[in-house]
Amino acid sequence: MKKIKLDIVGLSYSQTQSGAYALVLGEVSGRRRLPIIIGSFEAQAIAIEIEKMTPSRPLTHDLFKSFAQAYSINIQEVIIYNLVDGIFYAKLICSDGKKTSEIDARTSDAIAMAVRFSCPIYTHEFILSTAGIVIEGNDFVYLENLSEPGEEKQAATGSVTNYTSLSTDELKNLLKDALNEEAYEKAAKIRDELNKRKAS
Repeated sequence: MKKIKLDIVGLSYSQTQSGAYALVLGEVSGRRRLPIIIGSFEAQAIAIEIEKMTPSRPLTHDLFKSFAQAYSINIQEVIIYNLVDGIFYAKLICSDGKKTSEIDARTSDAIAMAVRFSCPIYTHEFILSTAGIVIEGNDFVYLENLSEPGEEKQAATGSVTNYTSLSTDELKNLLKDALNEEAYEKAAKIRDELNKRKAS
């Protein structure tokens, strides 16, 4: 069965499911997008690796990577191979150089591992045809900040720190504190503000 390569093109708080996040995967050579609802822990694990943050202690996915590397096991690819009743099924294709094995995994965990091993993510045509969305223009071609529900409302009332008003040094100190406290969602927002300043 032909495999279709996917990239991560969006990650944001889910507007439809409380306490969850929407991970959007995009067809590399096409306009279709595959939205997947994932939990907050897995969303943080993906975002932390994409943003190249260093948590104060290893997350579960970091521990698994260290364990695999200690035994010379490499993840070669991730395949989202099935969709049943709205649930995506994925597997990790792993090799130690001699033997290749397939390991079943939740899709969110599989993608968190894919970003750590820098391996490709694939799916099949029937999954994109069933659950994919065709996007016109450049919608979703960005990685959104992780945000808590109602945070925009809080920001309007001034109860959330406005990072744009702080100096770069203050932001760097806040980022260090957030990582030490394992407040990864806060760290992602601070890192985003620092990245904006570097780009301008």
